Amino acid sequence: MTKITWLGHATFALEFESGQVLVLDPWITGNPVYPPSHKLARVDAIALSHGHMDHVNDVLPLSKEFEPKIVAMVEVASYFESKGAPNTIGMNKGGTVDLGFVKLTMTHALHSSSIQDGDKTIYAGEAAGFILTFQDGRKAYFAGDTAVFSEMGIYADLYQPELAILPIGDHYTMGPNEAAYAARLLKVKQVIPMHYGTFPALAGKPEDLEALLDKDAIKVWTLEKGLPVTW
Repeated sequence: MTKITWLGHATFALEFESGQVLVLDPWITGNPVYPPSHKLARVDAIALSHGHMDHVNDVLPLSKEFEPKIVAMVEVASYFESKGAPNTIGMNKGGTVDLGFVKLTMTHALHSSSIQDGDKTIYAGEAAGFILTFQDGRKAYFAGDTAVFSEMGIYADLYQPELAILPIGDHYTMGPNEAAYAARLLKVKQVIPMHYGTFPALAGKPEDLEALLDKDAIKVWTLEKGLPVTW
């Protein structure tokens, strides 16, 4: 079993049975909804969906403290390598990286991607998501920041994910209506909502998603920030 801890916005820590920890899209410093009492004690790998600040802000501090493997789009990985981060693994959509305790397959996402470096805006390739394949064969889909797109139905056929972590905030990503459609395309059993409530513009609510999926037998699993759950 895997412990999943939502750390606000789109940041998650996954602790595997081996004790190894994967962090998705780390934004700690300056994140208004990061649980203040939570401290990451171990980070073995980081996976990044795209280059925006609210998804990569703490890559370098975590890299300095823990020296994790950093899995990201090639342009994003190259940027952090240029900033001194060791163990970067650049990849692209359709490829798979085996970390030993979990496999990461990079998927499509409909979103922009750039890195703000001082007063410069740097091209960061395309935004992406990940299919996570666990050692017991189960699969989860971390969508990153995205709109709904029809290829999500292909992911249902190819990977059969049981769990999807989907943005619902609207404005910059899908809202609840689009996320519900995405969940149906993916044919998942459960959805963990993310990327909502951080700012007033991210007004989508889990209860709205829950109402939309009520007749589809898809459970909306709303996590409390900083409180681990087992999957």
